[in-house]
Amino acid sequence: MSLIRALSKDLAARSDDSLRELFAARPDLLSPAVPDFPALAARASSRVSVQRALERLNRPQMQVLETLHLCTNTDTGHSASAPVLRKLISGSSVPVLERILDRLQELALVHRADPPHGTPAGNRQHFYLPVGCLKDVVGIYPAGLGRSYTELVRLQPAFAQRAVQLVSELHRSGVEIQDATTPMEAALALQHWTSSPEAVQDIIAQAPERTTALLARFRNWAMGAVPQAQRKASVVTEGADVGPIDWLLARGLLVPLDAAHVELPHSVGLSLRGGAIINDFTLTPPVPELGTTTAALRRNAALSAISDTLRLVGELLHAVQRQPLATLRSGGVGVRETRRLGDLLRISQPQVGLLLELCGLAGLIRLDVDSSSWVQPPQLEWLALPRQEQWQWLVNAWLSSERVPSLVGQPANGTSGVPAAHRSGAGGAIVPLSAEAQRPDAPVVRKRILEILLELTAEAAASDGAAPVLDAAAVLQRAEWAQPRMARRFSSLIRGVLAEAEMLGLVGSGALTQLGAAFAGDNPDEAMTLLGQHLPAALNHVLLQADLTAVAPGYLAPDLAEKLLAMADAEGQGPATIYRFSEASVRRALDAGHDALGLLQFLRDHSATAVPQPLEYLIQDTATRHGQLRVGTAASFIQSDDEEALQELLSGPRATALGLARLAPTVLTSSLPPRETVQILRGLGLSPSVDGVEDSAVRLRRGQVPQESPRPVYTAPRLAPAADDVDAQLAVLRQEDGSPGRHGAAGHEAEAATQLGLEALQRAIRLKQRISMNVVDSLGNATLETVVPLSVSGGRVRVFDPAKDTERVLSIHRIIDIEAAEELHQ
Repeated sequence: MSLIRALSKDLAARSDDSLRELFAARPDLLSPAVPDFPALAARASSRVSVQRALERLNRPQMQVLETLHLCTNTDTGHSASAPVLRKLISGSSVPVLERILDRLQELALVHRADPPHGTPAGNRQHFYLPVGCLKDVVGIYPAGLGRSYTELVRLQPAFAQRAVQLVSELHRSGVEIQDATTPMEAALALQHWTSSPEAVQDIIAQAPERTTALLARFRNWAMGAVPQAQRKASVVTEGADVGPIDWLLARGLLVPLDAAHVELPHSVGLSLRGGAIINDFTLTPPVPELGTTTAALRRNAALSAISDTLRLVGELLHAVQRQPLATLRSGGVGVRETRRLGDLLRISQPQVGLLLELCGLAGLIRLDVDSSSWVQPPQLEWLALPRQEQWQWLVNAWLSSERVPSLVGQPANGTSGVPAAHRSGAGGAIVPLSAEAQRPDAPVVRKRILEILLELTAEAAASDGAAPVLDAAAVLQRAEWAQPRMARRFSSLIRGVLAEAEMLGLVGSGALTQLGAAFAGDNPDEAMTLLGQHLPAALNHVLLQADLTAVAPGYLAPDLAEKLLAMADAEGQGPATIYRFSEASVRRALDAGHDALGLLQFLRDHSATAVPQPLEYLIQDTATRHGQLRVGTAASFIQSDDEEALQELLSGPRATALGLARLAPTVLTSSLPPRETVQILRGLGLSPSVDGVEDSAVRLRRGQVPQESPRPVYTAPRLAPAADDVDAQLAVLRQEDGSPGRHGAAGHEAEAATQLGLEALQRAIRLKQRISMNVVDSLGNATLETVVPLSVSGGRVRVFDPAKDTERVLSIHRIIDIEAAEELHQ
């Protein structure tokens, strides 16, 4: 029986509660809804769905599933039971294996099957078969074991040519191995020669030194890198100084795949493991050895990191407002801009990259497509928020974003053949705000890492309140046990995610903070409450000194820091920032529209000390000389009958780049050309127009000011479907007449038919079996043909037609009614 049809019967026999558990564990089965159980079984057996399901299995579940795959045959229906698996999984027991098999059956990854031929009639054991596409999903090395000699001979032509000579040389040298005349006979002889642990141990006993150590490297994975793997190694020409690699190659214990890689065949690997497929089976996750830190150190480190991040983000936004960031031709921000920002912010370029990415994913800076530069959005709400709300904005955006800031500076994929002038950065490195820092799975990985941190923290909680220090190795070790199929994704992101979490205060002094635990438990409101209780209040004053500096005795309120940056240059790092006044900085404030009286009054209102006389003289003298003689450029003028709109534009700080001056109540001049003036005005939400190509007049109409984008709101990645969707799906599946009765049912039936056809094709390819099929041409005419399918990929199948002695390629969607035409060909 077809495996999909068998699974369909299994699903139809389940209760509603069992189906609810299935949909909760595999929500993709409901996207979109299916009309009946055959369609549900077809989707549950598809490669993409099975791959997603395997990503949620832990190590013991994956080990049982891979062992079941290795000791069963879905083509012939040869099934296996828990007692059979127990012999192949060291350290397991039948009850434990039965529980895991039951769980895998609940997930529709295995299903009950008939016992193999020859099983006693009274045997009450349950026998299982995995889903048909499992072989394609787990890959060619299930459980880390290699392929059999027969597969290697069939798939590696170079080894097939060598196998007969290799076996003949072994036979002539006195080795107890059956001589062979064909590659398949040679493969069977090698397989029989290495079929038991005792036989392989006897063979290796005669090997040179270091051979055992070399084979140990293949204990968990069958393929390895070896220089000159296709070298000529022969038993006949071996000398006294033969190395372990040549010795193994000469006996076929290692099979060359190409010039640089070899594979340990299945029988050899299984024998080296003592005849067991799994030797490290355990139901308990590994417990890492962790250091500890005090709760006070953890809290102080987190609060310091949060304050520093908020301060640096504020300074970065001020710098971008003064001078937008130019972009590279290939996208992103180049080294020149990051170096400039690093000098302004007094931090390293890697830190600048992280801050730029954080601001970009949070929407604090945006790409202006007209000028191809990164700018600060007008009227940015973030600048006026309290510090704890600023922090929440950043954390919500970080958790929800598909961008990974820590990828900045790492090598970009696929740049080896790209000219250096067109790469993202120096040497092909990923630059800030470029497309290469995008990872669609980033939100799921971040959330899972926070959950693992919470699990390890709860397990290692000490009675004295000490918090465990969790490094990347400890988190990765737990992730590899909890979700081994996701281990590669974790390993590439985990260090960067931990560094980003530490920058945001979710990790402090290497330990998960209370803030991080709140987000890991999907309770952001608790995090806001905790931060409000522990984050020191922002200061609203500075200490003015006679050396033309203002010292911040702590973290300043965001609006105070922004105004200070407009009239002074920041120096140093940390909470005690020093702001230095100079003639250039004061002139900058005057150019922005401030006057001497306003600057002095602002300093008196926000200084804990009197304004020093040198600073007062500096501001007054600079203001006296400022503007005595004005030189400007009038490249265009702006005309509008709306005098109020012109006055708002002239007095607003957002249009300073235009260099505006009033000539008349309805006319302003701009220092920029008409086209650039129009671009800036449109960026401010206005609706200007240029009368002609050569006309320097810009007609201004009051437009709709664009609404500010809402604050980022973090929603945890949804792992289970909505209850209403599940109820609706169950109602469709349980219809008494069995008809779908829903729009799109024909499409689902076609999906199920396609999946059944693929299953039949793949089975016929593996068994080298003829099939009969109806092929529909472009006019809708069906023709019955008997062919031998050879391969299937990309929606096409390559077949051999025995009647015409030719090969053809057919589209799968034109094939219907596939049936086996004959019994197995031996």
